[in-house]
This record gives sequence, structure tokens and C-alpha cells, in this order.
Amino acid sequence: MSAVAQRISRPARRLCTRLPPSSSRTFTSAAPTLLATATSPSSSSSSSSTSKPRKPLTPEQRAFLSSALRVNQAGELAAVLIYSAQTPPLVRAHPHLRPLMQHMHDQEAGHLATFESLLARHRVRPTALYPLWSALASGLGWTTAVLGREAAMACTEAVETEIGGHYNEQIRTLLEMVAGWEAEGCEVGPEFKELIGTLRRIRDEELEHLDHAVEHDAKKADPHWLLTGVIRAGCRGAIWVSERV
Repeated sequence: MSAVAQRISRPARRLCTRLPPSSSRTFTSAAPTLLATATSPSSSSSSSSTSKPRKPLTPEQRAFLSSALRVNQAGELAAVLIYSAQTPPLVRAHPHLRPLMQHMHDQEAGHLATFESLLARHRVRPTALYPLWSALASGLGWTTAVLGREAAMACTEAVETEIGGHYNEQIRTLLEMVAGWEAEGCEVGPEFKELIGTLRRIRDEELEHLDHAVEHDAKKADPHWLLTGVIRAGCRGAIWVSERV
């Protein structure tokens, strides 16, 4: 279990503590939550589904989810801007790539819309560095496209490698949280399960883009190791900052 997951899953027992009625009303009305209900075994047989106690996320869990949604929205924005900047010069030189570039752009736009909706629904602020990431993503997309098809595809390979791994880490942490709640006899709400399913779907689509890039000669970019290494390091830095700022 990762250090983040240990810190998040450690307070799971608190999730099975019934809140006083006034606290429960305050929590559910003032702050939307990805954990809908968690019901203790003793109350499930005697209470209807509408009277099951709601369990608050711990501060650590709430911070993790807010950070995850914020960085995911920033990452998907960057992906949309990269493809938007790459497409004109790349398609001019290689018209046969238009359908592929449109397909990947449209999927990223769908991912961005998903996370923007989640940010609004759960009142999570976007990263404060939104303008900076926008400029850097557009610049990266245009520069790699001008360098050629192989460089543009190597950019996709590098970005999607980091993003796919990042989504895997988030999914792993959420599953560990769920396992902790279920071990305590708590019921995990459908919205939380839906989030895990959404992350899995988006991760798979990102890895599909990685496959497309490799199929279109990403490995032939010269020097491949340097280009992908720099881009991957930049992605890791952007993820780290966006999780916090």
C-alpha cells in the first residue's frame, strides 16, 4: 500500500460512526460528497434505505479527492490544448492523420468536460496555474508538431505514459479506501463507485492514445530518449504542483 493510501485508509473506522442528526444534515447539505452512504451492519436490517446514516469523508480523504479532481481537470485541459496545437501543422504535412488526431482530441475534450462537471458538482477549485499550464501545453503541442510526425507522436507517448500511471495510482488508492470501508461493514455509495468506473474508462482511453502513438512511429523520434524524458519529467512536475496549488 502506498504512503498516500495508508494515510487515507487509516481512519476508516471513523466512517462507521453514526453522526448526530444535526451534523449529518450540515454535512450533506453544505458539501457534496463522493461517498454517498456507509451503513453499519447493525442498522441495515432495521433502517430503510432513506434512513441509513451518512458517513463523512475524513479531512485526508476529502483532500485527496479534491486534489485528484483538480489535477485531472488540469491534465485533460493540457491534453486538449496539445492536440489542438499539434493538429494544424501535423495534418498539413500528413493529411491521413486527420481522423486520428480528431479522434484523440474529441476523447480528451470529453474527459475535460467530465472533470469540469465534477469540479463544479463537488465545489473543488481548479488549479491556480491554469493560465500557465494552458500556455505551456499549447507551446509543447505546436513545437513537437513542427519537429515532425515522430516527435508529435513521441509527445503523446510521453504524456499518456505519465497520465496512465497517474490514473492507476488514483484508482489503486480509491480501491484501498473502498476495501477499508467494506472491511468495517460499511456500504459504499454509488457515486463513489461511479467515480472509480469513470477513472478506469478514461485511463483506458489514454492508454489507447499511447498505443496509437507507438503505432505511428513515436519510437523513431530523434533523440527519442531525450524528448520523451523531458516531457515526462515536465508532466510529473505539473502533476505535483497542480495537486497542491
